[in-house]
Amino acid sequence: MLTKDFRYDLPRQSIAQSPVTPRDSSKLLVLDCKKQQMDDKIFTDIVDYLNPGDLIVVNDSKVFKARLRAKKGESLFEIFLLRPVDGLWSCLAKPGKKLKIGDTIKFADDLEAKIEQKNIDGTVLIKFPINDDSVFNFANEHGEVPTPPYVDKAPADFADYQTIYAEKTGSAAAPTAGFHFTEDLINKIKNKGIQITHVTLHVGLGTFRPVMTENIEDHDMHEEWIEVTQETIDLIKETKLHGGSVIAVGTTSVRSLESAARIVGTLKPYCGFTKLFIKPGDDFMVIDAMITNFHLPESTLIMLVSAFAQSKMNEPDAGRKFILQAYEHAIKLGYRFYSFGDAMLII
Repeated sequence: MLTKDFRYDLPRQSIAQSPVTPRDSSKLLVLDCKKQQMDDKIFTDIVDYLNPGDLIVVNDSKVFKARLRAKKGESLFEIFLLRPVDGLWSCLAKPGKKLKIGDTIKFADDLEAKIEQKNIDGTVLIKFPINDDSVFNFANEHGEVPTPPYVDKAPADFADYQTIYAEKTGSAAAPTAGFHFTEDLINKIKNKGIQITHVTLHVGLGTFRPVMTENIEDHDMHEEWIEVTQETIDLIKETKLHGGSVIAVGTTSVRSLESAARIVGTLKPYCGFTKLFIKPGDDFMVIDAMITNFHLPESTLIMLVSAFAQSKMNEPDAGRKFILQAYEHAIKLGYRFYSFGDAMLII
């Protein structure tokens, strides 16, 4: 398939600039792929689509303030930390062309780091004189909230860019499908007999990197770190055994679960990196439904949700067409798009 096949036009005013309050009052577009039916709901209505014995899987990764300012002499740089790599840090540097291997850059409080490597993909490896935990702490003290470029202003409260169940620090961007959950909604879900478990995917460049190739098959994903535990595997198997559904919250949870199944060949615990690129025509080995936000055109994320819709439909290319039809419907009805926007439930 071609990248342009996943193109759609979005008015600027449809891009959400801040979360709604309360979070679970956002809109919810429910897509029944087999019936090719759409229903306009509120996110709290999600409880009506869940059954006792179902299992919800969330990504518990926690965002850190990954955007830092640095100097080399009189030159100013933006350093966007991605993840630690064998004693170094992978990052994006702007303007990267002004940095050479061996250069030293200086951050706040006179913390220095050395440029160790420049990669073809545009990333830079830098060496800090402090350990990884100390880098996370430094970033959260001196860094900026790493909101995407389509958000004009970072939220004043950092908590607005975290899920309420975020626990494990490591994401350079939020797993935003989880923004819609509140403590009250989670309690209602649990009281209905639905369990909630977690995976971890530290969101990095791979999730949001644009597809630059004409043919989607030629796109190369960046690595992202995931962990799927034995506890989560056991809950998934128990759910399936008793006829329940596994509902993934967000594309990151989908990629974590499907990676664990595909890398090992069957669903087993996995801790390591994934480059899984899910596209139409792929089979899904774990999930039965997914909760997701509305994604950028021509992105790997809209390709993933199209793939999931396609897996539930019989006609060739029906999934992509149904997703684009749903996006057109959402735009007409004033749904809010992207990170702080509204949600979809795809069943």
